[in-house]
Amino acid sequence: MATVTLKGTPIHTSGELPAVGSQAPDFRLVGKDLADMSLASFAGKKKIISIVPSLDTPTCALSTKIFNDHAATHPDTVILIASGDLPFAQGRFCGAEGLTNVVTLSIMRGRDFAKSYGVLMTDGPLEGITARAVLVLDEKNTVRHAQLVGEIGDEPDYGAALAALS
Repeated sequence: MATVTLKGTPIHTSGELPAVGSQAPDFRLVGKDLADMSLASFAGKKKIISIVPSLDTPTCALSTKIFNDHAATHPDTVILIASGDLPFAQGRFCGAEGLTNVVTLSIMRGRDFAKSYGVLMTDGPLEGITARAVLVLDEKNTVRHAQLVGEIGDEPDYGAALAALS
C-alpha cells in the first residue's frame, strides 16, 4: 500500500505501482465506443499511461492537454488517459478541448485495473477512484518509468516521463 495526499491529508492506495523493469499488468478498460481495451489493443507501440482521478479537474485536464501535445509529434507513442469518468464525459472533454491525440479509457466496468496498478484509493473523500500516476511502457510492455504523484493536486513529472521514451 502506498500513501498519497489530498491537500495534505493522507490517503491510502490499494498497492504499489508496477516496478520499473517489470512487465505491466494487462488490463480491461472501456474505450470511447464502449469496447473493452487491453494492452494488446496497443501492441507494438510505446505507451504513456496517465492515470487521473477525473478529467473534470484542473490538474487532470492540464496533464491530458500536455500529453496530447506531445503525442502530436510522436506517432510511435500512444498516450492512454485512464480515469474514473464515463466514456461519454471523456469524449465531451476531448471534443471541447480539441484533443485528438490521446486515447481515453474508463475504469467504469470494474476496479481491477486500479487495483493491479496499485492506484485505487481505499479511503478519503476520493475513495474508489484512482490516484494520479504516470507509467511509461516500451513496445513490449516493460515498465520504463513509474511515478505515483504524492499530492493528488500536483502535476506529474512530464520531463521524466518523456525522457523514459528514449
